Amino acid sequence: MISLNFGRPFHSAGGRSLRRGPEKPATRLTISCSSSLLPNKFKRAYTSVMIVPTGVGAVIGGYAGDALPVARALASVVDCLISHPNVLNAAMLYWPMSNVLYVEGYALDRFAQGLWGLEPVHQNKVGLVLDAGIEESLRVRHLQVVDAARASLGLPVVEYTVTDTALQVEKWIDPKSGQSTGRIQRPDSLLRAVGTLVERSGVNAVAVVARFPDDDNSDDDVENYRQGKGIDVLAGVEAVISHLVVEKFKIPCAHAPALLPFPLSPSLCPKSAAEEIGYTFLPCVLAGLSCAPQYLVQKDSLLGRMSSSMVVGSDVDSVILPVDAFGGDAALAFASMKNNRRPLLIAVEENETVLSDTPEKLGITAVRVSNYWEAIGVVAAHKAGIDPYSLRKDRIDNIPHFIINTSSNNAYAAVCESIF
Repeated sequence: MISLNFGRPFHSAGGRSLRRGPEKPATRLTISCSSSLLPNKFKRAYTSVMIVPTGVGAVIGGYAGDALPVARALASVVDCLISHPNVLNAAMLYWPMSNVLYVEGYALDRFAQGLWGLEPVHQNKVGLVLDAGIEESLRVRHLQVVDAARASLGLPVVEYTVTDTALQVEKWIDPKSGQSTGRIQRPDSLLRAVGTLVERSGVNAVAVVARFPDDDNSDDDVENYRQGKGIDVLAGVEAVISHLVVEKFKIPCAHAPALLPFPLSPSLCPKSAAEEIGYTFLPCVLAGLSCAPQYLVQKDSLLGRMSSSMVVGSDVDSVILPVDAFGGDAALAFASMKNNRRPLLIAVEENETVLSDTPEKLGITAVRVSNYWEAIGVVAAHKAGIDPYSLRKDRIDNIPHFIINTSSNNAYAAVCESIF
């Protein structure tokens, strides 16, 4: 950033005094010239989407907020970054970013399909649902965290309720896909609790805390996860829970599991450490939901850009995904957009998952990059209006020459011919 600082007014020439009214005390004027403070009014905002699917063992983003540094770096380059809780949540840790939209996964899919719009807000009225299956001591820990977030961070969490019966969470690894998944035995109880908060308190965002079964300390999946390997066995059913709420009520929702603390491990992987520094994963969820965008649904006739701040799927300029995770609803929707609306799709080779949905396998055109360093460079070039391939060695070929011929039936045919 360049700053020009001006002190006192200049003296008049030749020592002559000029008639003037009483002088006011001189003030220090600072003029800041920065692209971040002075946006180009002739260009629209550059919007990027970052997706790391939940519960698929992503090398980056498959643990406790370990994709958050990527989101922070990317947010410093783009005007607006859209991502989801699996990327932005880090249990007891979080990082506020004013140009990042915190969007639940089901809502992100509908956004990409052009069915929902995103309306940024200053703040939401957040409600909290606690599973009746949470024991009293663990419930008190979570409520203390909520009060701390209200008092120390000023987060607008207005009320909580407890489900009328235990949700009975079940989780497992799908033996065919290798993904984590699961279910809750009493989804009706969850939806009744959310409905109560919406009707009674007018909340427009909901945090859910469900009691998860405690794993045997010898469980290989859990131990592998703590060592930065394998699958997050909690993540899949967490997504199931938030999807239920968002599909029904069409408001932001995120989930934090209630678990007893793990025994101390002296060899914990840093990627998993954020989940072991407290009694709850709730702080990041409350922070994200406090300013998550509201969802505007097409059937409500609100998607026709009722405000200049609304973001719709066709506003997206680039999408960054793990190289083998292009088979999700959002990725397929972005890839199927018409040419003039289709965003630049970027496949990060270093971020592998248990999936096998590469762009080539699905017939999707994407730019392959080795890692997120390169991905952010590609985004920076794209935002600047520069062909990313022009930054690489010998990647720009001679421009093709298209000759328009008239066939015998007066239709037009295009023939490509090299100009050399």
